[in-house]
Amino acid sequence: MGDWFYTRPVLVLSEQLAQQEVPSEIHGKVRFSDKTPEEAMAMLQFEGARRAYVDGGRIIQSFLQLDMISDMVITRVPILLGTGRPLFGGGQRDVALAHKGTRSFPTGLVQSSYEVIK
Repeated sequence: MGDWFYTRPVLVLSEQLAQQEVPSEIHGKVRFSDKTPEEAMAMLQFEGARRAYVDGGRIIQSFLQLDMISDMVITRVPILLGTGRPLFGGGQRDVALAHKGTRSFPTGLVQSSYEVIK
């Protein structure tokens, strides 16, 4: 897997991984859990976290569905993919966003920040 590049603790929500041991090279840096988004956030708040970075299509969708996302940063990579899963899937409702800013990088990445309007 190479060097672990996250500097903060990582909680991976996955029903499959929750049944497995964390690999020794990342032990103490990552935890696996099958908690619901509500349970995970309650646990993190109890541990002192004030914000959480949420990533992964289905996980993002579940947090959006529960109104548990306050802001988003969407990064576009300049590669056209063939088939794949849409990041936001077929959500059950529209989610209004307010654009906060966009920046581009020499590599071609374009990153936009949004606030979720509730």
